[in-house]
Amino acid sequence: MRNACVAHRGWSGRAPENTLAAIQLAIDEPDIEWIELDVQLSKDNVPVVIHDYKLKRTTNGRGEVKSLTAAELQALDAGSWFSPLYKGEGVPSLSQVLDKARGRIRLNIELKTDGVRYPKLEDYVVELLKDYGMEDEVVLTSFHTGTLFNVHKRTGGSIRTGLILDGWRNSLPVELQQLGAQFLSIEHGRLNASRLELLKQAGIQVMAWTPNDERSIRKLIALDPELMICTNYPDRWKKALQQVGV
Repeated sequence: MRNACVAHRGWSGRAPENTLAAIQLAIDEPDIEWIELDVQLSKDNVPVVIHDYKLKRTTNGRGEVKSLTAAELQALDAGSWFSPLYKGEGVPSLSQVLDKARGRIRLNIELKTDGVRYPKLEDYVVELLKDYGMEDEVVLTSFHTGTLFNVHKRTGGSIRTGLILDGWRNSLPVELQQLGAQFLSIEHGRLNASRLELLKQAGIQVMAWTPNDERSIRKLIALDPELMICTNYPDRWKKALQQVGV
């Protein structure tokens, strides 16, 4: 299908972000090809799926993710803030997500690190992906270029990597090449036809985040059929495709 849909933090318009519920909803929708999710490390160095460094916004916990073990994070309520229907949804481990996703859907795994926080995050994630034999089913993305460089060096390019950016520089194709990255995750308002063409000529796959209304999605669809669209509302992506007659 053109303009592949990436469910942002799972189907986060319908279920609490980065929970197994949101991930399962995306897996169950046959037209969704990818899920984007965020990974940090628990106190006991287990990769866990949550966006914010602090627990307050999406759980009933307090303090930082890294101050609790994976079991303690799993025991939190990461669902009630969204709806009482999801009371008791915990913070999942990446392993739990891989169990569900393997062979069914591709994953864009954002490594939530600045290089100082979680300096070994990429090592734990790479090991896990190798254990699951899922190197070909994922792309590892980050805002932090050093982390991406480490992944490329460690894996020899067997796991794809991508830079996340909320901005634009004409030097991006060269920068990505130097990182060994073939993927760019970019804020959707930064894109236009000429920028996309520049990236395409350099062999870079592009994902736009996070258009959440049909009009924005339609504009992106018109730019390029290969542009991936990362949204909280895959149903709106589907409607936008239908509206432009695709």
